[in-house]
Amino acid sequence: MSYRILLVHNRYQIPGGEDTVFENEARLLEENGHTVFRYERNNSELHSMNKAEKLRVPFDTIYSAKTEREVRKLIREQKIDIVHVHNTLLLISSSVCDAARKEHVPVVQTIHNFRLVCPNGLCYRDGKICEDCLKLGLQCAVKHRCYRSSRAETLVIVLSLLAQRMRNIYRRMHFIALTEFNRRMLVREGQIALRQIDIKPNFTEETHACIPYEERKPQILFAGRLEESKGIRFLLEVARRMKDSGLLFVIYGTGSLEEECRRKIEEENLVHVKLMGQADHEVIMEEMAHSLALILPTRWYEGFPMSLIEAMSLGTPCIVPRLGNAGDIIEEGRSGYHYDPDDTDSCMHALKKPLNINDAVRHEYETKYSRAKNYEILLGIYRKLIEENAHE
Repeated sequence: MSYRILLVHNRYQIPGGEDTVFENEARLLEENGHTVFRYERNNSELHSMNKAEKLRVPFDTIYSAKTEREVRKLIREQKIDIVHVHNTLLLISSSVCDAARKEHVPVVQTIHNFRLVCPNGLCYRDGKICEDCLKLGLQCAVKHRCYRSSRAETLVIVLSLLAQRMRNIYRRMHFIALTEFNRRMLVREGQIALRQIDIKPNFTEETHACIPYEERKPQILFAGRLEESKGIRFLLEVARRMKDSGLLFVIYGTGSLEEECRRKIEEENLVHVKLMGQADHEVIMEEMAHSLALILPTRWYEGFPMSLIEAMSLGTPCIVPRLGNAGDIIEEGRSGYHYDPDDTDSCMHALKKPLNINDAVRHEYETKYSRAKNYEILLGIYRKLIEENAHE
């Protein structure tokens, strides 16, 4: 059965992974015969607003009457079966959910980050994991200027979250979490029940064949920002201690610590560490396909690191800390190995484990993160919510 689906997404000014997921799922649904409508806003609209319009933005972030009016009209005119929300910050607001419920149409929201429990969406502050807002209340975010380093802007996000909670909007919705870790974080807030949350990870396309272990280069690949939160200092220390291991550490990416990394590599004569700079995605995928493993030494919970499932699609095992979403995605011995966060000995031990598990890694991708599996899960969620709604 085909459905008429309204996809809702507020784009940030700088394009990111959420935009890619939104586009991928829209195409996935259209290719499988569903009729997809879009309701989109872009925060770059702020640049063309007059002074009066800009003054309204904080109020629209909390609740947008424009969104409610336009979405209700769309639902009626296009006979929408289900509304699927991705992001609502800043211009759409949670009023989209009220619009759907007022038109008696089920609504589901994919949770791409930790924004419902943490105003900056990261649960990371001052170089370390932070759960203050979960434990002590949202006022902590205002105190620390957690959103865009602005107390005023953080206050707007906090008021928006408080308004949602006061309206009990969560109890009238359903959610898609990308991992079991994400689902546990949502439940901790207290207003969302486990039964309201399904797990559906993101997916990636199959682009390369799985290269046999014997034909791979003796290298460990890192691809990401050269920042403290991504664990680049930790990685260089691990590499320094594994100088005689016969492994090459290949690092792609740029960031604020790039010059520091270059100095360390030169000063300590780390000839087995190659700093490659920025590269096209295809180049990185080719290197990933020929690497023994991908390493993601992240120091925070992460949203949903696409590099991990891209590596799995190539049969390349992943080395990750036993932490957050990365630790949740990677299955020990099946798609890679875990190490204890910030423990170089533990990481070195993980890198010495058998990396010739390429077939098992590829199987994990096919059964969890392929296009076909993703559509199966998504359609199942839609069907369940539409049927439940029909019986209300």
